[in-house]
Amino acid sequence: MTDVHSLIGAYVLDALDDIDRATFDRHLRDCEVCRQEADELFEVTARLADGAWSVPPPRLRDNVLAEISTIRQLPPTMVARPQPRSRRGMRLVAAAAALVTAAGAAVAVYTVQDQRVRDAQSRLEAAQASEARVRSILGAPDVQTRSETLKSGGRVTVSSSRLQNAGVIMLTADSAPAAGSVYQMWTIRSGAPASAGALREGQSAAVQVVEGLPAVSNVGVTIEKAPESATPTAPLDALVNLA
Repeated sequence: MTDVHSLIGAYVLDALDDIDRATFDRHLRDCEVCRQEADELFEVTARLADGAWSVPPPRLRDNVLAEISTIRQLPPTMVARPQPRSRRGMRLVAAAAALVTAAGAAVAVYTVQDQRVRDAQSRLEAAQASEARVRSILGAPDVQTRSETLKSGGRVTVSSSRLQNAGVIMLTADSAPAAGSVYQMWTIRSGAPASAGALREGQSAAVQVVEGLPAVSNVGVTIEKAPESATPTAPLDALVNLA
C-alpha cells in the first residue's frame, strides 16, 4: 500500500487521480506537518512559475569580483565556518528539492502506467482479432471437423476450412501434465512434423488457429518437457487424421 505521506509531491503537481486526491485531502485535515509542507510546495511552485527567477544582470559578476579583492583572506590554519541559513530558507530549498523529485516520480509513474495501458490494449486487440478469426473459420460453409481422444485423458478437435485456408485446433485435457512437462501440438505434412504451439506449464486447454491447415494430413499431440520441443516425442498422445 502506498504511504499517504509520499503523495504530497504528486498532490501539489495535480498528478493524482480522483481517488488518491480525495484520500490525500482527508489526510490533510488531520496532518499538520503535511499541510505545512504542502503550503510550502505550493509557494515554491508559484515562485518557479513567476518572473522572480531571472538571469542575473551582467554587472553582477564585475561587482562580485571587485568586492573579492577587498576581502582579507583567512589564514591557512583556519577553517571557514559556513554561515547558517535561515530555517525558512532551508525549508524552501528542501521543499523545492521535494517538488523536483515528486515531479520526476509523477512522470515516471505516468510513463509506466501509460505503457501498461498500451500493452493491455494491444493484448485485448490481439485477443479480439484471434476470436474473430476462430469464428470465421468455424462458421465457414465448408468447415470439416474431426476429433480424437487423448491417451492421457481428454480430447483434441480439429476444424479445417479450405475457403479460409486455415483451421482451429481445440485441445481439452482432463488435467495438465506433470510438473516440468507441457502439451504440444503438431501439424504433419508429407510426413514432416512442425510445431503448432505448446501450452504453458499447468495449462490443460487451448484454442490454436493454424493458417494453411487444409494442406496438412495429420494433427498430433505430444507431452514434452517445458517449454517445448523441436521434434515430437513418441508415442503421440493423440493423432487426428485430416486426409
